Amino acid sequence: MKIKNAEILCVGTELLLGEVINTNVAYLGRALARLGISVYHTSVVGDNSDRLSIAIKGALEHADLLILTGGLGPTYDDLTKETVASALGLPMVRDEKILSEIEGYFTSIGLPMPENNAKQADIPEGAIALPNKLGTAPGIFIEHNGHVVVLLPGPPAELHPMFDESVFPRLREMSDKILVSHNIHIMGMGESAIEEVLFDLMKNSQNPTLAPYAKESEVRLRVSALARSEEEGEKMCSEMIEKVKNSPVGKHIYALDAERIEKLVVAKLKEKGLTLAVAESCTGGYIGKLLTDIPGASAAFAGGFITYSNEAKINLLGVSPETLQKHSAVSPETAMEMARGARERLGTDLAASVTGEAGPNPDPQTGKPVGTVFLGISSAQETYSVQVKIPPQRNRDYIRNVATNRALREILIFLNEI
Repeated sequence: MKIKNAEILCVGTELLLGEVINTNVAYLGRALARLGISVYHTSVVGDNSDRLSIAIKGALEHADLLILTGGLGPTYDDLTKETVASALGLPMVRDEKILSEIEGYFTSIGLPMPENNAKQADIPEGAIALPNKLGTAPGIFIEHNGHVVVLLPGPPAELHPMFDESVFPRLREMSDKILVSHNIHIMGMGESAIEEVLFDLMKNSQNPTLAPYAKESEVRLRVSALARSEEEGEKMCSEMIEKVKNSPVGKHIYALDAERIEKLVVAKLKEKGLTLAVAESCTGGYIGKLLTDIPGASAAFAGGFITYSNEAKINLLGVSPETLQKHSAVSPETAMEMARGARERLGTDLAASVTGEAGPNPDPQTGKPVGTVFLGISSAQETYSVQVKIPPQRNRDYIRNVATNRALREILIFLNEI
């Protein structure tokens, strides 16, 4: 059979109570998207057999594939297998091979197997048991009356490898298309402005599709192509990405499929054999923190200064008192002197600075509204500043995070242009 659409049903009262964050839906959604299988609906049901049975039967009315997570444990409230078997009209049978594996698991950790763990060796008749290398609950793969039902353990540490190794290959054989996706990362242009520029392209593109997603300090454009092969999908996506790059949005793109912008900065510094220093005021050391989160960053990142007060800017970075008096701490002039001072004092090839009003109330000494941020970039060849305007109604943390990410973007832009 060929699978086109799916539903994900997560089982567990702890999910409904908010005691456990449900990350399994996001993981499975991404995995199924790669297979070209559309997830039309997801839901959560508590540990109640009657309600679970209703949800299972409802899902099978419109979904080719139903994936259930959780409820495969040994306790009385772990009812997923039994409820699925009842809904499908299948008897439960004991799998002696699974029972032996569960007994071996407890032997390996030096403990006797509790009697109730034997329940985990019971599976619906005709089902395929999926090995669990990290726990005692095997997964289950069922093909029945034109549907596929997959049961997976709830803990992500067990679910992820089981799905990748035992479920994904089986579903790949049942899907005649795959979904190829790429993310275009954009800073300095809002979601509505991007849509205004690319509206016709977004509206008229059916395959591949182009859709915006607003993040805290950036916008991502996701390009997705449904294709018969990886090569075909990549070609379709590439053509769409080029159209975006050639539009007015192009100058605001900083990366394609980036994990973290700070990782890109460190990699680019290493690639070019350059070193970086930072001088931070309103961001309070967050730029330095993100850079030093990257293993091996010390090869390119020399260090930084947190100069929150005017005195610190003067004494540590050599910012001129006259500059502070005439232009204030939140100004392009101060940002440039901060960057130049950091570069000269740490002897680096490049330095970046950030100074601004993070709020919640404006500092009367600067005369600048909340959300006003100036970035400085300094190299041996040039020193310049960039202004960033952040909505003042946003909270302090948001302003600081956006300022941090915009500073990293400016560093990356500089490195890409030299």
